[in-house]
Amino acid sequence: MDSPPPTITPASAAVSPPVSGTPDGVVRPLDTPGLAAVFDARTASLTVLGPADRLTVFGAMPRTVALPAPAQALTGDGAGHVYLAAKGGYQDVDVATGAVSRVDIAGQADTEFTAITRRADGRVVLGSADGALMTLGSGNSADSVSANLKIFARVDGLVAQGNSVVVLDRGQTSVTEVDDDGTKAEQALRAGEGATTIAADPAGRVLVADTRGGALMVYGTEPLILRQAYPVHNAPYGLAGSGTLTWVSQTATNTVVGYDLATGIPVEKVRYRTVQQPDHLAYDDASGTLYVVSGSGAGVQVIERAATR
Repeated sequence: MDSPPPTITPASAAVSPPVSGTPDGVVRPLDTPGLAAVFDARTASLTVLGPADRLTVFGAMPRTVALPAPAQALTGDGAGHVYLAAKGGYQDVDVATGAVSRVDIAGQADTEFTAITRRADGRVVLGSADGALMTLGSGNSADSVSANLKIFARVDGLVAQGNSVVVLDRGQTSVTEVDDDGTKAEQALRAGEGATTIAADPAGRVLVADTRGGALMVYGTEPLILRQAYPVHNAPYGLAGSGTLTWVSQTATNTVVGYDLATGIPVEKVRYRTVQQPDHLAYDDASGTLYVVSGSGAGVQVIERAATR
């Protein structure tokens, strides 16, 4: 039996101080901490995963979707559905109707899935607490594992650029790109001193927050290569990519900053005061609205025309 990979103590967001000024934009109430958030373009809705079995949809009117089981991670297809990693499988939620379909993965009833993404071809990829990356089949085989790659300490985050999937492992503070079959690692790179979060952007980049090392790291894929590493102080954590700016939250100061990456060196363009504990970010490219979701129950902040102020 292979020994587990060497790890360090995973980094985490800073415990944010009380808010000292009025947050920019409008704050909508959310009486639970946000665990993850994603914006759905088709329904123009923000979905926020809360503790236990609660999903809140912020559209014309906020509403709660009851989940059949607790979930740990969230992704979306931008076309009306979000997908949540859960024990034994995942849940598919129709954002418009709130209908939930549970997909149990064959042979994985006891597996704690901790991360999820969806490739361009529609195949779902799940990561587990014990370090396995499972690429599911398509069509009638969407509830079975077509490839199982178990080389990580823990899969803490997943993103897809096309059919290319990149894995974040906080314990190894690494990012790894896997092949399209999901059977082997193509490239693996150290990600700073304590990487915590990962996001994909519309320009084909992969964004990583090095919270312990204080940096925004920007990768290209196929092959995986570090293209930019830029100092961001005060415990960077929340990330969102957009067609204009790259957004990074600073959890030690309740701040979010928008950077322009076009020149090859991130250039700060805007900076906003946020709600306490700005752990999760999402962006609506159509309206230019930035969403900041509190990890302490301080609500959801809505900043319209965020990139142009």
